[in-house]
Amino acid sequence: MCRNIRVLHNFEPPATDDEVRAAAIQYVRKISGSAKPSQANQEAFDRAVDAVAAITQELLDELVTNASPRDRETEATKAKARAAVRYGTR
Repeated sequence: MCRNIRVLHNFEPPATDDEVRAAAIQYVRKISGSAKPSQANQEAFDRAVDAVAAITQELLDELVTNASPRDRETEATKAKARAAVRYGTR
């Protein structure tokens, strides 16, 4: 999985449209193998991003959980700690 795609489910406040779109862009970039599509492929790329963002938002709206919502700051702190261990920057 692409490291730039973040978990969006079960956060308070919920994921924003910008976060959903950013995840969709990263997904389409990953599967297309292109960070910036050519002009010939731009329209298809944009349609794919729109479709992935829409279905992602639909999924997030329909998911249910019994777990309490996660806190963004706490999750960011955990991620930084994991990165420090992984990359030896402690």
